Amino acid sequence: MAVLRLSGVIAARDRALSLAALKPLIDRAFRVGDEVALVINSPGGSPAQSQLIHDYIRIQADRRKKAVITFVEDVAASGGYWIALAGDSIRVLPTSLVGSIGVVSAGFGFVEALDRLGVERRLVAAGRNKVRLDPFSPRKDEDTEWLTGLQAQLHERFIEHVRSRRAAQGTRLPEGGELFTGEVWLGREAIAHRLADQEDSLGAYVDREKIRLREIAPRRMFSLRGLIGGLAAETLGALEARIEDRALRAPFGL
Repeated sequence: MAVLRLSGVIAARDRALSLAALKPLIDRAFRVGDEVALVINSPGGSPAQSQLIHDYIRIQADRRKKAVITFVEDVAASGGYWIALAGDSIRVLPTSLVGSIGVVSAGFGFVEALDRLGVERRLVAAGRNKVRLDPFSPRKDEDTEWLTGLQAQLHERFIEHVRSRRAAQGTRLPEGGELFTGEVWLGREAIAHRLADQEDSLGAYVDREKIRLREIAPRRMFSLRGLIGGLAAETLGALEARIEDRALRAPFGL
């Protein structure tokens, strides 16, 4: 069994989960494993990258006709749950956090701060809607309505994805919107709500089935120039990733 560990924020940047970063690992996992285990530890992130990663895993699974099993450890929330649905089954710990099927946007407004500091905002734009939700300009109701409309569309797409994949996994979800309020459940509750299939862990599965694991990790090539040149970027990238990861995990107490 090839093991692909997907841990962290989902975003199209360095030190995050993205299709560009994961594609070589996904390819290798499906080449070397008779089946593939996805080990998920992600609080979510980019909807687009979540869909890209999920879709590419399913393309490889269908093309190579190999089983994929998802094991949730700490958390599979929002985009993390989107990717978890790439498995043919979803297995959780009693203490796993699962769900958060919703969409959120967050920001700050600095209008009063600029006034107190005596700073004049100078902004020139072509296009009436080019600077919607600018944090240094007063909020407009029409901008909030526009963002809410986008969120509603993304939310509906998320719901369709969950229903479609759970149906493909052999589970019909109940009607109604209780599952799709953005709520998060512990593993056993997630199973009761049909968002996961059973309690299990990768270690228990391996012991039970007596199979051999092959961890799929990035190949690293050493060069002195690359090491020296990359240290500053690596440090800043790690700090940025850690701050974003901490912010996304905070609502789950992680």
